[in-house]
Amino acid sequence: MPRIAYQGEPGANSHLVCKQHYADWEAIPCASFEDVFAAVTAGEADLAMIPIDNSIAGRVADIHHFLPESDLHIVAEHFLRIEFSLMAVPGASLDTIRTVHSHVHALGQCRKVIRELGLTPLISGDTAGAAREVAEAADPTQAAIAPPLAAEIYGLEILRADVEDEDHNTTRFVVLSRDFVKAPPGNGPVVTSFVFNVRNLPAALYKALGGFATNGINMTKLESYMVGGSFAGATQFLAEVDGHPDDPGLKRALEELGFFTTDVKMLGVYPADPFRG
Repeated sequence: MPRIAYQGEPGANSHLVCKQHYADWEAIPCASFEDVFAAVTAGEADLAMIPIDNSIAGRVADIHHFLPESDLHIVAEHFLRIEFSLMAVPGASLDTIRTVHSHVHALGQCRKVIRELGLTPLISGDTAGAAREVAEAADPTQAAIAPPLAAEIYGLEILRADVEDEDHNTTRFVVLSRDFVKAPPGNGPVVTSFVFNVRNLPAALYKALGGFATNGINMTKLESYMVGGSFAGATQFLAEVDGHPDDPGLKRALEELGFFTTDVKMLGVYPADPFRG
């Protein structure tokens, strides 16, 4: 049976999206993102399911540092509408709970209910792990914010459903592989992801990106990182654009990019998820 690794414990959102899109695969939980990358790199798993952005919390910072340094490639993307529930041990109620455990991103996405109920937020490694911890503690003053699947797995009762602040709360996941599997051209919308370093020259970034504008290429993501902790040196960027590198316009834009950058590295050329609409 093929294996797909994810960060978190059974019942986490990453586990849920694995079940949705890789139902016939064995889902392998890992304690950290670093462990997920290592599992695929070492061949212990065939693919990795990694959250990369959330519509409320923004980017998942650790991932954007792991991606450029790894030898893994993006082969697919999936979007998951995030649904969080407030849960506790049987017998607990909204009147008994005093603390709420969850991943830092989940706590940030559910501020309204935490404030309304006057709960003290406590950070856990992941949402499903928080549910497990609350179940093991068997303390009616403790609650967890986690996906409904976690309540089912760990025997908790849902005290309030859909506690996320916004109904558009959505996380984008990318699927990583050791192999660079490029989506074929002319077979539907494609996303191209890559990283590059701009040359340390005046207006280098402006000139590097000019080719995308003049060739009509839609850039959907551009994020910067310091290289080697230096404030004065060249900056690394992660970019995503609509289109396939074999398309004439994107091909010309990437050629122009090369004149003003160093170390351009393709992370993936993969089908766009229908969610992008």
